[in-house]
Amino acid sequence: MQKPFLFTVVALFVATQLLIAQSGKVFDNLSVPSKILKSDRKFAIYLPPNYETSQRTYPVLYLLHGAGDDQTGWVQFGEVQHIAEKAFSDGTATPMIIVMPDANTGTRGYANDPKNEWRYEDFFFQELMPYVEKTYRIKTEKRFRAVAGLSMGGGGSFTYALHHPELFSSACPLSAATGPLTLEDVKAQLKRTKPDVTYTDAEMEAYYKRQSVLELIKNVPDDQKKAVRWYIDCGDDDFLFEGNSLVHIAMRKKEIPHEFRIHDGGHTWTYWRKALPTVLSFVSDAFHQY
Repeated sequence: MQKPFLFTVVALFVATQLLIAQSGKVFDNLSVPSKILKSDRKFAIYLPPNYETSQRTYPVLYLLHGAGDDQTGWVQFGEVQHIAEKAFSDGTATPMIIVMPDANTGTRGYANDPKNEWRYEDFFFQELMPYVEKTYRIKTEKRFRAVAGLSMGGGGSFTYALHHPELFSSACPLSAATGPLTLEDVKAQLKRTKPDVTYTDAEMEAYYKRQSVLELIKNVPDDQKKAVRWYIDCGDDDFLFEGNSLVHIAMRKKEIPHEFRIHDGGHTWTYWRKALPTVLSFVSDAFHQY
């Protein structure tokens, strides 16, 4: 009786260890000191299965949250761990590290403000990215780095990849905020959100040129049209549908290759959870070796 019992205990132990090894880990309350923003900045990170037991390096996806959320949004509401591990198990995506920064503390958003007094974008590229790629076993070549995000984070995905096409192999804006359509929109927005601050015409024009996705697309050099692989997705009932459609049209006219998908749905987590597996598969196409 003792041997079968012992065998069962050993088998259960081995099965448990295998299950643990097949599950990744999420840390959603990490921080990095920022001289640029004069504060500690939080971020979350997902480490894929077997990260702790292997020595391999991994590709990375920077996954940006929307307005009102923080670094925990994709963890809690987006169910990133469950969705990613199902994609890895199904073979539709390759294991990757997923970094989710907080852009909701202090001044909300992924951009530098018009006066360059709050420089979140500079923090992202000069401090956050070097920190995580030094701290974790992340492949640092462009082909192994991607950016994606929803709503405000979709806007960040657009601008980051358009500002730095040398850094990202793929960009996947979901239900994206596409920035001001005109310079007059910038003036109205700043007057509404910062009524006590006076901006010069030069500051507003520079901000417009850096944050309007349509303006950035218009100025993409011919030799950079294929620098980034684009997957753009928006629900047919989303209030940001018009801006995303205009971006699609502008990319078509500019002959910038991209995937543009419209699905049934609105500006909801239900929509973004359904979109995430496709994002993981799309960025994995660049991570793979052919």
